[in-house]
Amino acid sequence: MPNAGSDGRQGGSRTGARHAIVVGSGPNGLSAAIELARAGWSVVVREAADTPGGGVRSAELTLPGYLHDMGSAVHPFALSSPFFRTIPLAAHGAQWIQPPVAFAQVMDDGPAVLVYRDLQQTADELGGRDGRRYRAMMEPFVERWVPFCDDLLAPTAPTRLPRHPLLLARFARFGLPPATVIARTSFSGERARALFGGLAAHSILPLTWAGSSAFGLALGAAAHAVGWPIPRGGSGTVSRALVSYLESIGGTVVTNARVRSLTELPPTDAVMLDLTPRQVVAVAGDRLPVRERNGLSRFRYGPGAFKVDWALSAPIPWRDPMVAQAATVHVSGTLDEMIASEASAWNGTHTERPFVLLVQPSLFDPARAPAGGHTAWGYCHVPNGSSIDMVARIEAQIERFAPGFRDVIAARSVMSPAGLESYDANLVGGDLGGGANTLNQIIFRPIPRRVPYATGVAGLFMCSSSTPPGGAVHGMCGYHAARAALAAAGDRS
Repeated sequence: MPNAGSDGRQGGSRTGARHAIVVGSGPNGLSAAIELARAGWSVVVREAADTPGGGVRSAELTLPGYLHDMGSAVHPFALSSPFFRTIPLAAHGAQWIQPPVAFAQVMDDGPAVLVYRDLQQTADELGGRDGRRYRAMMEPFVERWVPFCDDLLAPTAPTRLPRHPLLLARFARFGLPPATVIARTSFSGERARALFGGLAAHSILPLTWAGSSAFGLALGAAAHAVGWPIPRGGSGTVSRALVSYLESIGGTVVTNARVRSLTELPPTDAVMLDLTPRQVVAVAGDRLPVRERNGLSRFRYGPGAFKVDWALSAPIPWRDPMVAQAATVHVSGTLDEMIASEASAWNGTHTERPFVLLVQPSLFDPARAPAGGHTAWGYCHVPNGSSIDMVARIEAQIERFAPGFRDVIAARSVMSPAGLESYDANLVGGDLGGGANTLNQIIFRPIPRRVPYATGVAGLFMCSSSTPPGGAVHGMCGYHAARAALAAAGDRS
């Protein structure tokens, strides 16, 4: 992989081919590069860091031999992505591990709620009316997961009609109301309510806000349709597979090649920016029309994350031993507690009992730690840019459901919102989702315009998670942006 110094057209050059430069090598930047390269374009990806991947990288953050995912760790939408389904990721080194339980929701007053790939088994876990209501809610999307995802991960545009309108209408019925409304009207028991609240908390929205249910519904259905898999050998293997495939079709990735201004780039047919609006405004400057620049400057970022990685001398000693069957654990006991936690991240306060999203990959992937050792990471949502240390509160929450957890901590690595942004400039204030997931910004992301990836500058496109369909590792933002670039260039490949 070349180092800095490329003129932007090094490698993959083809006589008479169009040329593109992609700024940023997260999954969306790499996906944009792959789609353009498959159309016969000569493509160079410029990455500021010394390794590609953006938020999908792995490293030894604590002790030698303990491999941690620096950003995302669990990837249900990587298996669901219409674009990723066309890429031979396995042939380029990406392998998936499916834990026996997709995820677990711990409880104070009884065993954890276990969500299995099998929908009926999960309904039986909840039992009674709540189990029947859960199955009825999820089943239409599980049974038609591929067409559902094709619409869910499609670009939003005023002129675009969904391919499966009835399915999306049902999704809107359950997804548009606040998660609190769906949880309390659909379920009578605290276990089912907590289960749905934990799913909806992935929205990084207050659970009393409209649209928060959509994330719970989509992620719950994904658990049964494709599982919540982890990559063998760490999330970095996914990025390496994308790079390997890109290089196999003629593309090039250049590391240590930060782009601070478009003026640094040579003439090219298209520039794809895997950047959030703040970075786009900084890099493009006065080239952007005033309306575009003002609109992007008003883009709203969401709460930040406070993340801790642990090297452990033993597995986490969960009070309910069945929690060890899940790689992903939602650590927060009741729906009311989750409501308070997620609201605090928006109102500028820091709850004593945060909702903690925890992943324990080494239970299923021995490559993550030396023999006898284990790894885990967990984070909670905090106000954007928060400087408050949340380590003690996060660890107290885990200790609450796993007495003795602190005794097995061998080392820890802490990433505050500022640390996350330093690691990846797209994580503005620690925002992991590329912008707030408000209804307005989901429908009109990043700003209202007919082609959401366009910038008002010929040949300049955005392809980050700040564009539709938003966050998660699926590459669809990059794919759709590349298709927009091809259409603008008159390339019908």
